[in-house]
Amino acid sequence: MKHKLAFRRYRLPFRGALRTAHGPWAEREGILIRTEDEAGRTGYGEVAPIPWFGTETVEEAEEVLGKLAGDVDDATVESIPERLGCVRFALASALGGVGRIAHNPPSPAGERRVKDDAPNHSRHPVAALLPAGKAVLAAADKALEQGYVALKWKVGVHDAADEWGVLDDLLARLPAHVKLRLDANGAWNSRLAAKWLERCAERPVEFVEQPCFAGASQGPAHQRKTDDILLGLANDYPTPIALDESVTGMASLREWLGRGWRGVVVVKPALAGPPAAVLALLENHRADAVFSSALETAVGGRAALQVAFSYQGPRPRALGFGVAPLFTDARFDALPAVPFVSADAVEHLNPEDVWNALS
Repeated sequence: MKHKLAFRRYRLPFRGALRTAHGPWAEREGILIRTEDEAGRTGYGEVAPIPWFGTETVEEAEEVLGKLAGDVDDATVESIPERLGCVRFALASALGGVGRIAHNPPSPAGERRVKDDAPNHSRHPVAALLPAGKAVLAAADKALEQGYVALKWKVGVHDAADEWGVLDDLLARLPAHVKLRLDANGAWNSRLAAKWLERCAERPVEFVEQPCFAGASQGPAHQRKTDDILLGLANDYPTPIALDESVTGMASLREWLGRGWRGVVVVKPALAGPPAAVLALLENHRADAVFSSALETAVGGRAALQVAFSYQGPRPRALGFGVAPLFTDARFDALPAVPFVSADAVEHLNPEDVWNALS
């Protein structure tokens, strides 16, 4: 069945500029799409690219959408090149995505902790994102008071010896049930990554995210060398390594899982491609996945969270959606700052409200 397609480009300022390896990121650019079938049923999707992660640009996405002549169906999604993962995600989400989340009865009222490894697919913890440096200590105290049971700390920003001291101070104040993950954003060379992993092997760290990374601009030879380093580190140390920048889209995710990667993969559904295809790939490999925000609005956030709630992986992992409040205009935010999110809360996000807010 053909669906009429409409789209609106947006530019939304963040509440505060985000620090990235490519400089400050002050505003989010993307495209919202709306589909309507012959019966008047509507669907919504979002193109939320991050070009320095290897995705298409907003301009490329807009050009593709403009050539679709206003009519789309499932075959349209399949006809779009795989490298345009953000466009494919948006169209597939609008045309149906993964549908409503099938989930178990909610946890008992008042329960705030993850007490064991039994997954609860109706309610997931959300990892609180902590700042770099010593500021992490006060931020962690606040997150614990708010009920968070998973924390993510940005490392590789300051001198390693200083960060090691802060790591010990941070771990000393965490209750046993709280999990800490470290995110280096590819900041380390192989020698420094090994020193960090040696240290983490003796400490309760959930995983270390992307210790090393080489982008396409550094050339295929350097990329292959870095990939080999990651595989070696994963085999040499007991603390799991999570790939993030290395598995931006379907092609790279398929390649790493096909190589037998048994570490964690961080999946940003909004960048990866059609939700059903992403889920099928993960399920086929029984991948240990963490689902994460790509700093999208509530339209893409709802679809991405539907993917996360639909996946039943080998072990439960807190969601990487602890980015709120995100936009200056809170109408575009997906989730509030909460330590847990339920499937019902995801289903109640209203993409039509976000679409109308752009008009």
